[in-house]
Amino acid sequence: MLRILTIPLLLALAACAAAPAVPEPAPALPVHTAWWNAFGSADLRARVEEAQAQNLDVAAAGARLQQAEALVRGADANLWPSVSLAVGASREGRWSGEAPVAGNAHAATLVTRYEVDLWGGQRGLRESAKADLRASTFDRDAVRLAVGAGAASAWLRTVGLRDRVAIAELNLADAERLLGLVEARQRAGAATPLELAQQRGIVATQRRVLLALQREAADSRVLLAVWLGRQAATPPVAGTLDELRVPPFDAGLPSDLLARRPDVARAEARLAAADADIEVARAAMLPSLSLSAGIATGGGRWRDLFESPLYTLAAGLAAPIFDAGKLAAGRDLAVARREELLAGYRSSIVAAFADAQAALQALASLDAERVAQAEVQKQARQALAIAESRYRAGAETLLTLLDAQRTLYAALDAGSQLQLARLEASVGLYKALGGGWGLGAATL
Repeated sequence: MLRILTIPLLLALAACAAAPAVPEPAPALPVHTAWWNAFGSADLRARVEEAQAQNLDVAAAGARLQQAEALVRGADANLWPSVSLAVGASREGRWSGEAPVAGNAHAATLVTRYEVDLWGGQRGLRESAKADLRASTFDRDAVRLAVGAGAASAWLRTVGLRDRVAIAELNLADAERLLGLVEARQRAGAATPLELAQQRGIVATQRRVLLALQREAADSRVLLAVWLGRQAATPPVAGTLDELRVPPFDAGLPSDLLARRPDVARAEARLAAADADIEVARAAMLPSLSLSAGIATGGGRWRDLFESPLYTLAAGLAAPIFDAGKLAAGRDLAVARREELLAGYRSSIVAAFADAQAALQALASLDAERVAQAEVQKQARQALAIAESRYRAGAETLLTLLDAQRTLYAALDAGSQLQLARLEASVGLYKALGGGWGLGAATL
C-alpha cells in the first residue's frame, strides 16, 4: 500500500530534481556616487533624496518591478510538477420507499502532472520573465534618475528665480533712489519734466518686472513640490546660486560611461526577453510530452479509504497538426517583435551618445559665455558709476544715466540666468551619463 502511495510523490520529486533552482532577483544597476553632492548644497541633497523616495512615478515603477518579480515566480513554477489532492464526502438516499443504494460515501484522489520541457519552451518563458524583470529593474532606475534630475533642475530654477527676485529688488531700490535724485533736481530747476517722467517709467517697469519674477518663483516652488510628491508648495529653499559649486567636466569622458544609462540597459534586457520569446514560440510548434500519476480510493467509511486504492500512470504525446497557421503567426510575431526591440536598442545607444555630446557642448559654450558675461557686468557697473557721478555734476544727460542703468540691470539678470543654465547643464550631463562619475572627492 505504501509503495503505491509513493508513486505520484516519487514522480514529483524526480521532476523537481530536474527543475532549476528558483532564480535570484535581478541585480540593480551598480550604485553610483550621489552626483547631486557635487554641487555642495545640503538643501539640494535633501530635496533630491526626498524626490527619489516620495515621487509617485518612482512608486509606480517600484510596483511594476514587483509585478515582474511575481511573473518570474510564476514562470519558474511551470518547470515544476503540479500536485493536487481532492477529498470529498457524500450521502445519498430516497425521501420515501426503499433505496437500493443508500448511505455515506468518502473519496480521496492524489494526482501529480508534469509536462516535460522537450524543446525549451518552459525555460524560454522563464528566461523571458527574468529578462523582463531586469528591464523593470532598469526602468525603475531610469525613473529614479529622471526624477532626481528633474527635482535638481526644479530646485536650481527655484534658487535662480529667487536670486533674480533679489536682483530686481535691488534694481527697483536703485531706480527709486535715482528717482529721488531726479525729483530733487527737477524742484531745483536742473531737470526737466521729461526726465522726471522717464525715471518714473523706469521705476514702474522695475516694479512690474519684480512682480512677474515673484510670480515665477512661486510657480517654481509648486513645480518642485510635484517632483517631491507633495500636495502643497515647498518651503523656501536655502542658499544662492553663487554659493553652489560648479561641477567640472572632462571633454574626453570615455564612451563606456554611457553603459551606465539605465535606459540603454533596459532596452538590452527587453531585447533578451524577445530572444527568449522566439524560443517559446518555436517550441509551441513542436510535440509536447506530459506525464501524470494518480491515486484514487473510496469507501463508505473514512477508515475504508486505504483498503483498496487504485493508481494510474499515464504519458501523453501531443503534436499540433492543423491550426490554420496560428502557431506560425505567433512565431513570426515574436521574430518581428525582436527586430523592433533591436532597432529600439540601437536607437537608445544613438540617443545616449547624442545626449552626452549635446550636454558636453552646452557646458563648454556656457563656460565661455559666463567668462564674457562677467566682463560685461564689470564694465556695466563701471559705466553706471561714471554716468551717475557725471549726472550729479551736471556734465551728463539723464538719458545717458538711464541707458547705463538699464545696461547694468540687463547684465546682472543675464549673468544670473547664465549661472542657472550652467548648473542645469551639469545636471543634464549627469543624467546623460547615467548618474555621474568619479565624484568621490566632491561629496559632502
